[in-house]
Amino acid sequence: MPSFLLSSALAAGLVFLWVGERLVESGTTRGVLSGLGLLLVLAATVARLPRRAVKGRDDLKRVETCLLGLHGGVLLSLLLYVLQSDAWAKVAGAQLSVGWPKLAGVLGALWPAVLVTALIPTLLVELSLTSMTKAPSLELGRVREAMFSGVGMASTLIFAFSMQYVAAQRDVVKDLSYFRTTRPGDATKNMVKSLDQPLEVHLFFPPANEVATQVQLYFDELKGSSPKLEVTAHDQALEPTLAKELSVSGNGTVVLRKGGKKESVYVGLELEKARTQLKSLDQEVQKRLLQIARARRTVYLTAGHGERLQDPGNQADQRATIDLLKRTLVDQNFDVRTLSTAEGLAVEIPRDAAAVFVIGPTQAFSEPEAQALQAYEQRGGRLFIAVDPEAGLDMKELLAPLGVAFTPVTLANDKVYARTSAQASPADRKNIGTRSYSSHPAVTYLGRSSDPVVMMGAGALDEAKQHPANTSVDFAVRADHNTFNDVNNNFEADPNETRQAYGLVAAVSRRSASNKAEEELRALVLGDSDCVADVMLTQVRGNQLLVVDGLKWLLGEEQLQGTVNTEQDAPMLRSHQQDQAWFYGSMFAGPVVVLAIGFVARRRPKKSAVAPASPAKEAKS
Repeated sequence: MPSFLLSSALAAGLVFLWVGERLVESGTTRGVLSGLGLLLVLAATVARLPRRAVKGRDDLKRVETCLLGLHGGVLLSLLLYVLQSDAWAKVAGAQLSVGWPKLAGVLGALWPAVLVTALIPTLLVELSLTSMTKAPSLELGRVREAMFSGVGMASTLIFAFSMQYVAAQRDVVKDLSYFRTTRPGDATKNMVKSLDQPLEVHLFFPPANEVATQVQLYFDELKGSSPKLEVTAHDQALEPTLAKELSVSGNGTVVLRKGGKKESVYVGLELEKARTQLKSLDQEVQKRLLQIARARRTVYLTAGHGERLQDPGNQADQRATIDLLKRTLVDQNFDVRTLSTAEGLAVEIPRDAAAVFVIGPTQAFSEPEAQALQAYEQRGGRLFIAVDPEAGLDMKELLAPLGVAFTPVTLANDKVYARTSAQASPADRKNIGTRSYSSHPAVTYLGRSSDPVVMMGAGALDEAKQHPANTSVDFAVRADHNTFNDVNNNFEADPNETRQAYGLVAAVSRRSASNKAEEELRALVLGDSDCVADVMLTQVRGNQLLVVDGLKWLLGEEQLQGTVNTEQDAPMLRSHQQDQAWFYGSMFAGPVVVLAIGFVARRRPKKSAVAPASPAKEAKS
């Protein structure tokens, strides 16, 4: 009988045992299947015994002895399985795990290891024998190598499962990611420096708390900005009266109080859970400072001329909304209101207007409305105007009094532009990206950063040939010099289209007759309103800086400008081509390099193992 039939019977017996012990419920069926499987294993092993007595075939005897030993290993594994299984309870009266739990655990891990160590070498030895069926004698070296290879594979498998078991039982989570509590940014420090009254900071944390240590480090650094900042630590459980006065219900809270105003920031008590709050601590502290350290003022957003909406309520206008811009103004402690003809736009701009915003109008302003805005400018008004070329309007009634001219032709750039989708499209060339900033205070911190400003379909701004006296126009942001005016909207630079660094953002100022700073006209004019819409403000940090720092300059608060620190991880963005490069590079370039190195190494001439004869020996010969 061929050897592989006996090994196949052994394997079939193991399959019956597995079905009976693992798939079938207790009862007669289990006993039948398990008994049949055990009988097959025993029969295959016993059948190996007479095969060791073949006369004149020492090679076959040695192979059969090896296979008999491997079959014996299978029987040993089954014996170990029975000792730790519920079958042992029928003999001993109780399972081994009851009286000897540790021994049961050892046997539970040992029996599959012994089984694998016997089965895999059996398979490889049988494959080796099959390849030598017609040979006059067996190559014992090949059989030996097959067996040792099987033992090595079984050992590797056992090691892998053992490591997995240990890792599962000793599951320890270690976060090795970068973490650091944010430090006070320049903007927050400048706000603390400008304090006119003492600012109290109360830290409510229990003693020896890790989160409290991180928060204390932040405010220790911030205290160096002004002696008016007072920081004290408390335990809410030990000072319930103060906690109630500050509306604190538990520890893990930071309270800022100035005069009769107070604001709180909840950080938490467990460091792992408080990481997100600690990374953005500077942002949250600055928001609370703005709420209590500065009087609330009112800004107006014009309406009635097709301006961008704060929410997508108008189905006819599918442009991106400016909800984030509104929320930014609210965070800066402004009361945001709408100003249309019904609210008096055609009569007079309200006296409490700290600034007037005109965002993306698609219709011209009437003469009374334009006159009301000019009167507002004369008394030191502050204007934030963002216009679009798609409307086809030069908005002369708004911009001419400011000394600014707007050309409603979409700009494009075929060299430097921002893509909006994975697949490159010529239409993306209208997405102007630039880092060309002037030294104007409205873009001071934007210029110090490496963040670009992106505008999606901007028109060109220029200084008007005639404008009011004492009016200064500074183009704080300009397009890349490869930008061209795409007159026919084909996204190609045609001969009649001019490449130059067009103005994108104009900062306008005009001193009053009284020479008082509070009566100075200031205006910020943008050649695109998309750059302040929700889509861009959520994705482009440069646009965020343009809005926040531009607003501070607009309102005469340059001293409060600065960066806001955050340790939040920035998303890693790659283009579709970059993703393809990484994919194909890892799939093909790496293996090709390895093969090339191997090919070169194989082609190198090998040194002869025999040393050349010396000239003296050659002469004697």
